[in-house]
Formats: sequence, structure tokens, C-alpha cells
Amino acid sequence: MRIYLLIPAIIAISLVSCSRQETSKQPNIVIMFLDDSGWSDFEPFGEVAIKTPNVTQLASEGCAYRNFYVPQAICSASRAALLTGCFPGRTKVFGAHGPKARGLETTFATMGEVFGSAGYATAVFGKWHCGDQPETRPQARGFDESCGLMYSNDMWKYHPENPEYWGRYPLQFWENGEVTIEEVTHQDQKYLTRWYTEHAVDFINRHSDQPFLLYVPHSMPHVPIFCSDQFEGKSGKGLYWDVILELDWSVGQINKALKKNGLEKNTIFVITSDNGPWISYGNHAGQTPFREAKGTSFDGGVRSACIIKYPGHIEAGTTSSSAFCTIDLLPTLCHVSGVPLPENEIDGKNVWGLMQGKPGADNLRDYYAFSTGSRFEGILSGDGRWKLHLPHPYRSLSETGNDGMAGKYIQETIDTALYDMEDDPYESENVLNDYPEIARELIRMAEKHKSRFYRE
Repeated sequence: MRIYLLIPAIIAISLVSCSRQETSKQPNIVIMFLDDSGWSDFEPFGEVAIKTPNVTQLASEGCAYRNFYVPQAICSASRAALLTGCFPGRTKVFGAHGPKARGLETTFATMGEVFGSAGYATAVFGKWHCGDQPETRPQARGFDESCGLMYSNDMWKYHPENPEYWGRYPLQFWENGEVTIEEVTHQDQKYLTRWYTEHAVDFINRHSDQPFLLYVPHSMPHVPIFCSDQFEGKSGKGLYWDVILELDWSVGQINKALKKNGLEKNTIFVITSDNGPWISYGNHAGQTPFREAKGTSFDGGVRSACIIKYPGHIEAGTTSSSAFCTIDLLPTLCHVSGVPLPENEIDGKNVWGLMQGKPGADNLRDYYAFSTGSRFEGILSGDGRWKLHLPHPYRSLSETGNDGMAGKYIQETIDTALYDMEDDPYESENVLNDYPEIARELIRMAEKHKSRFYRE
């Protein structure tokens, strides 16, 4: 009789224990990093040409961040910043690196190394673009599993403008440290999004019993754009939107895999882009409402749409105007996961309070720095209100290309300029003379940043 009376108590204790284990379990992390996607390519960030139901659903289950930034609007620099939590000025990863490039130095820890050292299973499926030498490829940088391209999908012999230059090296497809396709063809490019997605879903299925970091840096919609036969012509709006539909499908497949494996509530799911659209490609490029685009430090280049889902921690169906940057993801994810920060110095800060929308949460950074290539061009105040441009040249589109052919740029220059991003997010009215004290303080910060990271 005493044994029977003890059974309910034992069950209750077991249930409490299981609940505590579930809540104390380290969260899984999924980061999808699109390539050259426009800020308003997906709902809920703009009035788009097509419906993107899976991204829309992800936003309804998480938060849409409207003032999310990258520190440089060019491929390699943006990816290295995300993976290390460092400004390009610190890592010296500028621009877009070509085949056989050294890339990110091993003195800067990547997310793969940071979370792998803490017991996470790690994987990257997609475009790496942070080094193409044995010691700088994914397998040497903390990722247990990998597949994809070592650099951009236009760096091949079919480049519309420089085929001889890019044709010096074959565009190869790698898997777990080995080349599995010696020379990627047009037909192969059609299945890049599908292959990355299938690897990601398989990884989730196989690692449902341990914490994991899954990084999915899609090659699309960077030109040349391709989609699988299943999506070709499906949008009715042209090839670019067919590509966006397949990327939306990818989001849905990964989200469904998390739910199927009972991991949804314990997974942080991030989706954003490495920079703004490459607008010179016209109907093969995305859209942004902001000034200029990829390859500039205006918001059309450095502001990316971002959605983060973490059930029970980030309120579902919300929108945030808080400003933060890719360099903040590493320290914030470390904080939430209880994972130690890397030993090397980083620039990002823990912005968990901002992500959650906590009242009174402040950004611990005074500013974010923007650059194009090795040129430091300006800063944004940590609260996202003020943006300062230092004098610099920039490219501006003069003639739009179409159907895979690039348009033409002209070279413009900007003098020292201050923009009130709250009232003027399109950077159209220079208010430098209206707010001299704010301008002086931002110039002081900019000069300090330049002297620290951009010594002559």
C-alpha cells in the first residue's frame, strides 16, 4: 500500500525533473544567411511581388527586426563579421575574396569553433567565402559537417564580363572537406538551394538529441540566379521571384524539420542577408526602399531584413525598430546558450535585451562602423538614430542591366554628412549644420575608430 501511495509522488518528481532538464537544455541555433537579398524581398518587410508564406509564418512565430545591419555590404567581409563578431577593420577581411584566397585568419575564432568547443554539433551548408586554403576552409574552422561553394557562384568561366579571369579556377562543390563536383555546371547551380536545404534537414534529423549550430549561407539570390525545375516559372513574375520562392521553401523545410523533431521551442532561428541587392542586375536583383544598394555604406547596402524566432523568449508576431548588427549575434547567442566567448577580442555586444524588446534595454555599443572594401566610410549611433558619413566616393547606378547582364555605375562622392535615420531613413537630407554637437561627437567616435583599425 505504501509503495502504491508513493507512485504518484515519484511520477510528479520525474515530471518536474524532465521539465527542468528541458528548460535547462542549451538551445539549438539555426542561421540562414541569404546572398544579396533585398530588404523588401520578403513579407513582412515590403509589398512584394509574390507571397512568401514560409517567411511570413516565421515572422508570425518570431520578431521582424527592421533596423538590422551588416558592417560591410560585400560578401566575404559580411560573412567574416557574422562568424567572428568582429568589424572588418579588425579582421582585415575586406570585399569579396576569390579562389585560393587566404581569407579569415585563424587567430579569429568562428562561431563553429566557439560552439563546437562547447559541445555543439556544427554544420555549414552553403557559400563559405571566408577562405579557400586547407586551414581556412570550413572543416578547419570548427564545422563538423559542410557542403557548398568556397566562394561566389559567379566566380566561374561563364561570368558575363570576365570569363577568362574567373575561368582560371574551376567552381567546385565541396562536401566535408572533399571536392565532389570538380566543375559546377549550369545544371548544378539549379540545385544549390535544394542541396543545401536537404543537407540542413538531414542534419537536424540526425542531431535532435544534442545541441547544434546550423549555418545555412545560401548562394542565392546572388547572380547568376538559378532555381530547381520545381520552382522555375512558378512565381509568374520572372526568374528572380522563382528563386525567392525556392528560398522561402527552404525556410519552410527547416522550420518543419525543427517542429517534427520536437525542437522548435528550444531553437533560435535567424534569417537575414549578407547585404542589400545588387541592383545593377535589374530583373535579376532584389529590391530595397533605401538609398543605393550592395557595395555601398548607405542603408540600401548595409541594412538587411532580419527575423529571429525563439518561442517563449522572443514574443511571436512582433516587430522591432531596435538597431543592432551581425557582429552582435555571436556574443548574444553565447550569452543565451551559456557558451564562453572566444579568447580573442571581439567588437559585438550582447543585445539580448533588445532582441526581447525589454523596456529600457539599451545598446551597449556607442556606434557601428561601416566600410566598403578597405575604406572606412562612416558610423551609426548605437541607438540607430544618427548616421554619419565621412567624405568618400561611392558607386551609383546609372544604367540598369537585365536578364543576367550587369548595368553601369557612375562614381559619385559624398562630403561629411549627418542623417536623422528616425525621420529620414532614406538618407536624403544632410542635417550636419542643424545638429553640430551630435555631429562633433560622432566625428570624434569615427576618428577614434579609424585610428584604431585603419592606421596608414
